[in-house]
Amino acid sequence: MGTGTGIGTGSSAGDGPAGPFAEGAGDPDDEPDPSALRIEELILGSERQYTPFQAARAAGVSMELASRFWRAMGFADVGQARALTEADVLALRRLSGLVEAGLLSETMAVQVARSTGQTTARLADWQIDSFLMGLTEPPEPGMTRNEVTFPLVQLLLPELEEFLVYVWRRQLAAATGRVVQAQDDEEMVNRRQAIGFADLVGFTRLTRRLEDEELGELVEAFETTSADLVAAHGGRLIKALGDEILYVAEDAGTAAEIGLRLIETMANDATMPELRVGIAFGTMTTRMGDVFGNTVNLASRLTSIAPKDTVLVDGALRAELTASGAAPESEKESEDLSGYRFALQPLYQRPVRGLGVVEPWLLRRRGTGG
Repeated sequence: MGTGTGIGTGSSAGDGPAGPFAEGAGDPDDEPDPSALRIEELILGSERQYTPFQAARAAGVSMELASRFWRAMGFADVGQARALTEADVLALRRLSGLVEAGLLSETMAVQVARSTGQTTARLADWQIDSFLMGLTEPPEPGMTRNEVTFPLVQLLLPELEEFLVYVWRRQLAAATGRVVQAQDDEEMVNRRQAIGFADLVGFTRLTRRLEDEELGELVEAFETTSADLVAAHGGRLIKALGDEILYVAEDAGTAAEIGLRLIETMANDATMPELRVGIAFGTMTTRMGDVFGNTVNLASRLTSIAPKDTVLVDGALRAELTASGAAPESEKESEDLSGYRFALQPLYQRPVRGLGVVEPWLLRRRGTGG
């Protein structure tokens, strides 16, 4: 759907994030600010003309299905305000058409709507917070933010739209490549991969000491640096959670390299706290861009017990590294260690809540105390 306004059958706005003019949208007599409405029309490409019921009827779908799609995308209810555009009708028609054609089940179509809504909502918030707020500061007294915003959006919108489609196509091509290279459907759903967590040490203490702006800059620097490192070395960032990131890699060597690079890079930045990393290898379930399962839980637990500025790995990842020749089977029994990339030191076995007894391995780069 091309709108940020909330849509639904009820009158509550608590079901999802409101659009830019959802305040009072349940009351048809409440009109948004004309200049703000002008900006909305510029972004959406058409003016408001439909109530939710009218939009559903124009698209040829039931109100129930339309509401499921709209709420899945995160749009709050607006009652029966005339808040929707021709773009909303067209998008609804397209999505329901995929279901009618048998290309998507109704459940899958709702999942598509939800994943797209969640992803783009975060992207839009980031773009506003990161640069649009600053760019639209009135350059001189007497000018309103709306007066500055309209021409700026007019210039930026087509460029950002083209760039968004380009990046999406690139990511779609990469994801499709992973699918077609998989051996079977089971491998795509329950895949054996390496999963890594990286966590800033003492972040809770920092939140008490730093100002909000300083804390925001630190988190952004951590996420940006981590995302660049993960991508550059062949991994894939799954999510960033402020003081923690989660990444996956197809092979153990890539995951190990990324973990060590993260430690080394953050250690060279005096503004960054210490980092700790936990990596596990095994089967995990992928769903809507996220990963789940005991392997993911194990990587998280390894991170929580890792000393600062170290990488801990599980026995399965260690076995993958030795099988590929990236690390020796035994440090003591190997006469020549010069051909190995990594050093592995066993630590004491310990019970890990929910996962039994685990033997962590301390991962180091060969030649740095290994």
